[in-house]
Amino acid sequence: MRRSIRLISTAAALCAAAIASPIDTLRAQREQQPAHAWLFGAWVGGLFPAPIGLSASSCLGQPVVIFTRDVVLRATLTEVTYIQRVIESARGTQSGVEIHFAGAGSEPPAGGLLGFPGPGGEVGFGCETPDVLHVQRRGDNEIAFPGCREFPNPLVRCPSR
Repeated sequence: MRRSIRLISTAAALCAAAIASPIDTLRAQREQQPAHAWLFGAWVGGLFPAPIGLSASSCLGQPVVIFTRDVVLRATLTEVTYIQRVIESARGTQSGVEIHFAGAGSEPPAGGLLGFPGPGGEVGFGCETPDVLHVQRRGDNEIAFPGCREFPNPLVRCPSR
């Protein structure tokens, strides 16, 4: 009888270690994520109000902003391609995250169509500085860029289905 109790306690300890290991691994991976990891993915709206009832395929076909670990891509009204900004750092705040981009350079971008920046010039989001983006979290699937004149409306995450 004594031997079976030891076997049961040893088996229980092994099971507990096997269960705890994946949980610890997930916890460690979550801790290694950058402050803006909750933003990863495609977003619509911002330039105009986000459409209601947008399907995943149409949303992912023309997102306005895309967040990745190292880069933020944004669409403009005057360019066919996305403008890419390299993330230098991201810091969590009480209401969201503050993203600092690698310097856009000291020269302002050349004037383009309708007063928007011309091709080749790096631009920000119409915020107080082109190298900082404040992202305000309004819910699990809604964000805003407060103080950014080029994004007066909230953005909504593209649905996965």
